[in-house]
Amino acid sequence: MSIKNMEAKQTLYGPSDQKPVIKFNGCEPTNLRNSSHVVGVFEVLQLLRKEGVLCDIRIETDDGTIILGHKVVLVSASPYFRSMFTSFEESKKELIHIKELDSTTFQSLIDYIYTGEIVITGENIHVLLPAANFLQLDFVVGGCVEFLQKQIVSSNCLGIKAFAGLYNCVELLTNSEAYIKKHFVEVIKYDEFLSLSSEEVIKLISCNDLTAPFEEKVYECVIDWIKYELECRKDFLPDLMEHVRLPLASKQYILENVVDEPLLKHSPKCKDYIFEVLHFYVLKSVQPFTILQNIRSKTRQPSGLQKVVLVFSWCKSSNRCNTYWYDPATNIWMIGPQISKCRETAGFNVIKDQFVIAVGGINNSSSQSVEILNLSSQSPCWEPIVDMLISRKDLGVGVLDGCIYAVGGSDGTSVLNNAEVFCIQEWQMISSMTSKRSRFGVGVLNNLLYAVGGFDGISRLKSVECYDPRLNKWAPVAEMSVCRSGVSVEVLDGVMYAIGGTTGSIIHKSCEAYRPNAGVWTSIADMHLCRVFAGVFAFNGLLYVMGGIHGCCTLDSVEIYNPNTNTWSIKTFSTSFSQIYGAVVVHSPRIF
Repeated sequence: MSIKNMEAKQTLYGPSDQKPVIKFNGCEPTNLRNSSHVVGVFEVLQLLRKEGVLCDIRIETDDGTIILGHKVVLVSASPYFRSMFTSFEESKKELIHIKELDSTTFQSLIDYIYTGEIVITGENIHVLLPAANFLQLDFVVGGCVEFLQKQIVSSNCLGIKAFAGLYNCVELLTNSEAYIKKHFVEVIKYDEFLSLSSEEVIKLISCNDLTAPFEEKVYECVIDWIKYELECRKDFLPDLMEHVRLPLASKQYILENVVDEPLLKHSPKCKDYIFEVLHFYVLKSVQPFTILQNIRSKTRQPSGLQKVVLVFSWCKSSNRCNTYWYDPATNIWMIGPQISKCRETAGFNVIKDQFVIAVGGINNSSSQSVEILNLSSQSPCWEPIVDMLISRKDLGVGVLDGCIYAVGGSDGTSVLNNAEVFCIQEWQMISSMTSKRSRFGVGVLNNLLYAVGGFDGISRLKSVECYDPRLNKWAPVAEMSVCRSGVSVEVLDGVMYAIGGTTGSIIHKSCEAYRPNAGVWTSIADMHLCRVFAGVFAFNGLLYVMGGIHGCCTLDSVEIYNPNTNTWSIKTFSTSFSQIYGAVVVHSPRIF
């Protein structure tokens, strides 16, 4: 050891023979952390950089601006600089050139590396995000993305989407695309839409989850886009019209606004699309439930709410029937389309999640009548179709292969065992059931139609039979454990459930399930309340039973069965309703 070092050591500790010895008795070590240390160090480094002290790199931008820095600091903050100064020839240079970066923006990003602060504005975001992305400053990129997401409105969302795609900002791209589809009707009003390429327009209007309450708006935006630069865009019209779902537009609109459009008349392919939709209307006049089997007839389903429930209720005091829209996910209710005739003992069902049918159930000579609600129309309303051959109340209604089956019921004087089917614009009789039945449930399972329980005019029934349309024949299957008249029947995941009902003297809260492969009925957990004539539907893997009556009381609650846990939960309605006696799950109508 040198004399100088020895002197330093003595100065630090004092004479070696006087060095104190401290004894500790099991004390814990102290972790000392100075929270302002790093901030203070970088404040000094920034000051040194501005004064050019100890700087070992000069960076020149396109406009000749020179920015000083310390390689070790830049390397610590930016993967871009880490690669440059550790793996490439720039590591040995004191001056480097960076191209295509605005000098003001680059300076602010270097300042950010030293200070951890940067200002994002509407004026600098266009250059700041690309530059931060280039330098791989992820925190700044994230801040820019968050800033832009807060600025998304109908007038700029297409530009933000393009910007996000250009710089691979996945979250911003996803959010802007979702906004565009949700606010489509507003977005197409602005010039940003008219400036899109044909490929971008096609990508937008071909979306199944586009929120377009009326397909007419999709058609109009295509025509507007073509006419904006007619001479250079008119050749794109056939490609765009391929993705306009004309069969979803109203017949009146097609006849008044589409058929005579000159642009379409001069395109053979577009004329084919017009012929297709006109042919579709001819088919619908013969078979009301016709849906073309191509993408142009597929109802658009915006993300979020895709299915809702149409609920039927009856007020005894006013003898009035009402319908409501119900969203099980939010427990929200809305008034539905007013049914033209009170059908308190009707049968209800749905075809292809789009056409709701109300069959019979009127206490007069109109009990043969049938009404349909087409949810793809602009203003869904109930319209009559061909009457049944037989008057029926308290009947069962099922749908197989797009055909409506009206089974049993009462004609006002006696209970029926006959049945009929509506297909190709007419009703036809089919073979009769083995038992007379009214107030029974119907389920469709494995292309067979099941008639469950009911009342034969004398006794409540526990018998069950099924109809095979290929054989036009009814055959008995296993009986339920108890008689059930006014039973609610639904199929969920290949299992048919019989819920509640009455023996005449007892109203059940018991339920049972039928699995075709086992061929027997088995008991499941009881509901919380006894119910008869309740509405039932399957939704998102759960079974919902709502309303109904118990004695002379109507019930204002819904019970939900989870087949995975064999348990019921119960919710009370947020508002008061008359007796609920029917419910069907449908595509969300255009009013949502």
